[in-house]
Amino acid sequence: MPSQQALVRRPSPRLADGLVTHIDRQPVDAALAMRQWEGYVQALREHGWHTTEVDAADDCPDAVFVEDTMVVFRNVALIARPGADSRKPETRAARAAAEALGCSVNEVRAPGTLDGGDVLKIGDTVYVGRGGRTNADGVRQLRAAFEPLGARVVAVPMSKVLHLKSAVTALPDGTVIGYPPLVDDPAAFPRFLPVPEEPGAHVVLLGGGRLLMAASAPKSAELFADLGYRPVPVDIGEFEKMEGCVTCLSVRLRELYA
Repeated sequence: MPSQQALVRRPSPRLADGLVTHIDRQPVDAALAMRQWEGYVQALREHGWHTTEVDAADDCPDAVFVEDTMVVFRNVALIARPGADSRKPETRAARAAAEALGCSVNEVRAPGTLDGGDVLKIGDTVYVGRGGRTNADGVRQLRAAFEPLGARVVAVPMSKVLHLKSAVTALPDGTVIGYPPLVDDPAAFPRFLPVPEEPGAHVVLLGGGRLLMAASAPKSAELFADLGYRPVPVDIGEFEKMEGCVTCLSVRLRELYA
């Protein structure tokens, strides 16, 4: 059976010092962020996911956004080389966690940069955002790692958000969803469904038609319910202040076989 493994990483007490690029900085309540993170992890577990904690990195304010440390396709984990220098130390423990789960591991090397949040996988199609944190050599190395495994890598220009998955994710049927003001080119995707709220563009597929999503997007949740899906809302407001969303708080490994 396919796996339902997720890597997570508890927030640093320095979360408020993390990077923000496209929004204004706001005060962050570290204690509330920890409670919200615990609620997020619990939601994964309640829906059948086994969670593994990557070793904490308290000196790295953005480390809770563990998705940025790697991209996993089939059983291969490509360890990222973050576009922001302050985030480069985050990858070491993430690599160890991927190896412990049995992944075959490769890594992005200089001069390439790649953030995991810039990569959206839909079946064998791998979209990669070419923007602020991922450069052309990072895209090239992503292709080199995954195309031999059967992936089709499609580069997508982006300029309005931090990461590709800050703008778009996808429903279980492969339809890409996004908040139109933040999507550079909706025509880059064969099927695109606009959503009415920015946080509504972010879903994690839990299985069985269940969509983990931010509680701050009730109109989008209603839209998804009308389409026959089951929204599972979680409050991640403190992470949204740091340009975070439900996707970047975990790495989902769906194709590891025992």
